[in-house]
Amino acid sequence: MPPDSPASLPLVVGISGASGVIYGIRMLMALRALGVPSHLVMSRSAEVTLAHESRLKVAEVQALADVVHAPADIAAAPSSGSFRTLGMVVAPCSVRTMSEIASGVTASLLTRAADVTLKERRRLVLMVRETPLHTGHLRTMTALSEMGAVIAPPVPAFYTAPQTLEDMVDHSVGRVLDLFGLDMAGLKRWR
Repeated sequence: MPPDSPASLPLVVGISGASGVIYGIRMLMALRALGVPSHLVMSRSAEVTLAHESRLKVAEVQALADVVHAPADIAAAPSSGSFRTLGMVVAPCSVRTMSEIASGVTASLLTRAADVTLKERRRLVLMVRETPLHTGHLRTMTALSEMGAVIAPPVPAFYTAPQTLEDMVDHSVGRVLDLFGLDMAGLKRWR
């Protein structure tokens, strides 16, 4: 397969500081199972959230990715449009991260990579984790949608009869992977 064929292109995974770091972790695990290369950008806030929400250490999460980029390294590959990717998912996506992306005023590699994804007209999926939402949040989401981003809050699907929290997380991850044309094994679908 040619090195730049769609099947060999990486998916950039951003993990922001919002609650729900498990979504980014499970996304990396799913990509590894699918044989899809991943580039990880994990914010400093995400590292703090990880310590509160998981027994995993930062190094263990980083080991799930094929390539890891420091959040302050704005010269890393995903900061350039000439670096070809399938796109990017931010899982979870904080309101601050979402707002930086929408404004185009980026302060980290995570938001710069998302901005590049939009400008290159690649798929950008934001698993926004906030509730309730005020009008400013909703307007920001609308602006991002108008720019081409997909707003995909991790909302559980109960028609799958989930038995565990992992079932609910995996369903949300699988549905996001669908947006990139990737089929997660075992994803329960509506019949």
